[in-house]
Amino acid sequence: MSNRLGNETSPYLRQHAGNPVDWWPWGDAALDAARVADKPILLSIGYSACHWCHVMAHESFEDPATAQVMNDLFICIKVDREERPDLDRIYQLAHQALTRRGGGWPLTVFLTPDDHLPFHAGTYFPREARYGMPPFAHVLHEVRRWWDERRDDVRAQNAALAEFLSAHGRDDTPAQHLSDAPLQLALSQSAQSFDPAHGGHRGAPKFPHCAEMELLLDLAERPVTGAVAGMSPREMVDFTLARMAAGGIHDQIGGGFCRYAVDERWEIPHFEKMLYDNAQLLPLYARRGTQPGSESFAEVARELIAWLVREMTSPEGAFYSALDADSEHAEGKFYVWQRDAVRNLLDDQEFAVAERRFGFKRPPNFEQTAWNPVIVESIEDTARALGITETLAVQRLRQARAKLFAARSRRVRPGLDDKVLTAWNALMICGIARAALALDAPPLMGLADAALDCLYRSAWRDGRLHAKADADATRFPAYLDDHAFLLDALLECLRNRWNGRDLAWAIVLAEALLARFEDAQRGGFFFTAHDHERLIQRPKSWTDDAVPAGNGVAARALLRLGHLLGEPRYLDAAERTLRAAFPTLQQMALACASLLRALNDFLHPRTHVVIRFRGDAEETAWRAALGPAPDRSDVYFIDADAVLCGTLASQKYAATGVAYVCRGTQCLPPITDPAQLRKAVFSAEA
Repeated sequence: MSNRLGNETSPYLRQHAGNPVDWWPWGDAALDAARVADKPILLSIGYSACHWCHVMAHESFEDPATAQVMNDLFICIKVDREERPDLDRIYQLAHQALTRRGGGWPLTVFLTPDDHLPFHAGTYFPREARYGMPPFAHVLHEVRRWWDERRDDVRAQNAALAEFLSAHGRDDTPAQHLSDAPLQLALSQSAQSFDPAHGGHRGAPKFPHCAEMELLLDLAERPVTGAVAGMSPREMVDFTLARMAAGGIHDQIGGGFCRYAVDERWEIPHFEKMLYDNAQLLPLYARRGTQPGSESFAEVARELIAWLVREMTSPEGAFYSALDADSEHAEGKFYVWQRDAVRNLLDDQEFAVAERRFGFKRPPNFEQTAWNPVIVESIEDTARALGITETLAVQRLRQARAKLFAARSRRVRPGLDDKVLTAWNALMICGIARAALALDAPPLMGLADAALDCLYRSAWRDGRLHAKADADATRFPAYLDDHAFLLDALLECLRNRWNGRDLAWAIVLAEALLARFEDAQRGGFFFTAHDHERLIQRPKSWTDDAVPAGNGVAARALLRLGHLLGEPRYLDAAERTLRAAFPTLQQMALACASLLRALNDFLHPRTHVVIRFRGDAEETAWRAALGPAPDRSDVYFIDADAVLCGTLASQKYAATGVAYVCRGTQCLPPITDPAQLRKAVFSAEA
């Protein structure tokens, strides 16, 4: 049997095309069918790399008896949360309101057929009763009975839910004054939640909170008033990165990071590898890898890039979305090892190093039957224990890893979600551009530029951005995250090499944010554009989740672009966003790290430097004179022949052979002697 999902472009939806469930994709046809039949909607939201989505699919959606109940009682709609983050955000919030607990995936929501409001919600339901949950078929019958027999109660509950959704995120009065107080609160909260034994937040599961680590590094460069107990912000970040790099969340054989760890030691992950996690971790490791004694962080970044090129890059140069947690219907099977198998692959000398380095001497750490490699011993200690030089230990470890990688490559691979998502590609483009600067590796920009060109060709249609870069792109108008993340990525690319198209594109994206997403009355940006499909709620979120909050990234990027171009409208929009978000920042500071980074940039503006030069020799002289720039500075090298979009920018940087150094709206006199540049930039930072 084949349902309506066979022609969808989402790998996740196509995974369900052969189910006996009569699935519909979200759209007018499905919603009209529910309304005409007066049947409730069973909305199932998931994604291709989700382990528990696979479990529920195998147990229930592939089971003919369960599917028959679903088909008889409901109009069944399947949604890829990565294609439709708007729907996912709305119905995750509704789930939280109905159940008083957090959601997750698979998300299972039952909607009324006319107004699409949910009246019952859950996540994973087992086919048979277990985990304290009833069988899924029982839930299906009870939900339908409630709709048939207690419709007035359903309507009353839905009215209250609709009121909650309408008010959510819009009931705070914008602040009149902005201050450092939320930054100080975030530092205190981060110190209190910090795990001094393993890094990250205390307890399990353990997620890499990248936006928080970026904030801590920002505040380490410009500390706010008030001492933080224990480690300094920079020390907390470095310790967390080191423990993650040594843990099983980091693929010790092939590079890259899994989504999160189920234990507090970062040792056993859920094995899906998501583009967005690696996009955010890459610049963190590259940024810290330039510090003395932290060269191993730079190696982690390089191995991540190698994984990205090898496994996650399309022939056109864009980046795929995810690798599945499962292979052969078992989570982690591709990644874990049996000790005897490792022993048989390596010679005695290689195995002696590998078993100490990766924990094969210890009891199995994965489901008590297998080993997920972790770093349990430094190379110095391994060399000392084996009575060999460190150089020889490194050589044997490299040989062992190569053999393990080759053997693993012959296994059945996890599924690849080959969607090209604009927002996630923009995150990775931004990460690569930042890594290229941090590691002084200009060739990396070839990767970023190829992906950027792919987005320009495929996701940019008739002056509008779309959320996917493929032939099906126009079905998915771009969201706030797509615009904000891409604007941020373009600015990072411009720091590496100037490109007139990219500046023009950045300006168009900034104008779209103001014209099509901004809340003109209260400030901030909605997740969907003004002309987006009408849904039961229009989200406007301040908090970070697996990716940075779009409002935080938008505000920070608009501040940077506004200062670069001298465009007050962008600066004003960023300030309105911060004022609108400020009550939330005061209440839950650490959950809003991306917005706090923007607040820090507003209160303590970044230094921006524009250098106009003519010819390679002049550029080389200016670059040599500047050397490594401070972390909180944006430097743009612009050839004299480059066209600057906009009258303000053209007038602001009219001369050539000149460096312009500004902090916020205050600028130093133009500098014509390269020897004076470095001193001027660092004095502006002081």
